[in-house]
Amino acid sequence: MNLIRLFHTVRYLKPVQIYGRLWFKLYKPRPNISSAPERRSVKGTWINPCKKSPSLLSPYCFRFLNQEHELNSVKGWNNPQWEKLWLYNLHYFDDLQARDAENKKALHFDLIGKWIHENSPGKGNGWEPYPTSLRIVNWIKWGLDGNCLSDEAMHSLAVQARYLLRRLEFHLLGNHLFANAKALIFAGLFFCGVEAEKWLNKGLQILAKEVPEQVLADGGHFERSPMYHAIVLEDLLDLINISQVYDGVVLAEIQAKWRYKTSKMLFALSKQSHPDGEIAFFNDAATCIAAKPDEIQGYAGRLGVSTDEETDKRAGCLPNTGYYSVKRDDWFLIIDAAPIGPDYLPGHAHADTLSFELSVGKQRVLVNSGTSCYEVGQERLRQRQTPAHNTLSVDERDSSEVWSGFRVARRTRIVNQEIKISHEKDVISAAHNGFERLKSVGLHQRTWEFTDEGLVISDNVEGSGTHCVRVFFHFHPSLHVRTGVDGWHIYDVSEKLIAKMALDRTVDGFLQDSTYHPEFGISISNQVVLGKVVGELPLNISTKLIFV
Repeated sequence: MNLIRLFHTVRYLKPVQIYGRLWFKLYKPRPNISSAPERRSVKGTWINPCKKSPSLLSPYCFRFLNQEHELNSVKGWNNPQWEKLWLYNLHYFDDLQARDAENKKALHFDLIGKWIHENSPGKGNGWEPYPTSLRIVNWIKWGLDGNCLSDEAMHSLAVQARYLLRRLEFHLLGNHLFANAKALIFAGLFFCGVEAEKWLNKGLQILAKEVPEQVLADGGHFERSPMYHAIVLEDLLDLINISQVYDGVVLAEIQAKWRYKTSKMLFALSKQSHPDGEIAFFNDAATCIAAKPDEIQGYAGRLGVSTDEETDKRAGCLPNTGYYSVKRDDWFLIIDAAPIGPDYLPGHAHADTLSFELSVGKQRVLVNSGTSCYEVGQERLRQRQTPAHNTLSVDERDSSEVWSGFRVARRTRIVNQEIKISHEKDVISAAHNGFERLKSVGLHQRTWEFTDEGLVISDNVEGSGTHCVRVFFHFHPSLHVRTGVDGWHIYDVSEKLIAKMALDRTVDGFLQDSTYHPEFGISISNQVVLGKVVGELPLNISTKLIFV
């Protein structure tokens, strides 16, 4: 273990994350299997939420993360041969909220009973706090949607809520603790009585702190992952939904705060999404995990939540989050000039500072590599490292020191941001200090400027001495890149030339093969233009994308 790296990893942690991890490992509460509280009387109407993609293909065949497995035995719930995240999904019960769920009522009823009989309280993956939280919510949603939860399921829900209350993920914080609190609120509203009030009050107490901290002033989520932004936004919409079902139990001022935050988050989500309707891939992000932005927008509309921000402006600035978007004719640019996330919670961070994505119309052109796995290993690490993104590295080092599956040691800081958006000129500039840990290397400053011809990306690396600078441009797999006399030519699937890329004459250009990961479990071949310079710092590199 590299002690310096470890020091720079743990120095940012909150004390609760350190002693909480020890407590979580050593303390194993005994499940309370006493009778469930009575169910609370419904006063309002449950509004149709976002629908998931079907994952139950046949009675015991499941498809998660683009992998199919058959649940053939009791041991399958905790099969060590299957990925941990796949097993988590098995215990979520998302299929209860799938688009075809109304045709599977009997299957779902039986599956709930099977889970209860084959997962002893407190044992296995299914009783870990995060899957417990998601399952509690999904079972209650299913019950509110007019389905019959058996007495056995009602009892199990109460046992799960009691156990969760004693296994809250304060050692992880972030979206995990948010999910824990949401589940306690759902259980506390679904049931009534003294015990249910305890669950409800604990959940509300946690969110009273977490919502202001996790949802930034501009509406972005503090982990800076568009995927987790969408997940937490849907969580808040679900909380508004169930609070209306049990009108008057959750105070009106709390609901008003949730509505205000969701309104801000809707605007921020629109500025982190491409014209094709899907999210940008900054930090841990992939499609088919969170609901699509338009589905979330529709859900918000059904709940009477809307954004009061103009969503059709040519530029979208999220200064607190650090993401910026610019639309110039058919070209749409999204820029990451953001911190990698909260210092104490960088688990979903990539070394992607000053990366960007670009679309022409609804066609993605330049893309970050996405996320296909959470399993600790070389592929997970490679997808987090700087070369997997449209940005720059020095001496083959990452802008932030990512390591293992979810760790970051020394991390970069953004400085010198400047935004100039007008009808005449669009210029966004920012710098970071991530390479200053290298000998005689200073700031990396990047500027994006739209001109009449296209987009110019200017990189300046300060410092002294001889260094190797590499700049990466990843193209969507549906595009083909070919060498031309005036640079690189980019063609779409119909063989239409849509753009040209020109590197500085001082830069050695290479066309390389790589992979793109738009979903978990998916790896698609794509092409990368690599520009490489070995020379004395400071260095200036200019790259032009010319509109055709």
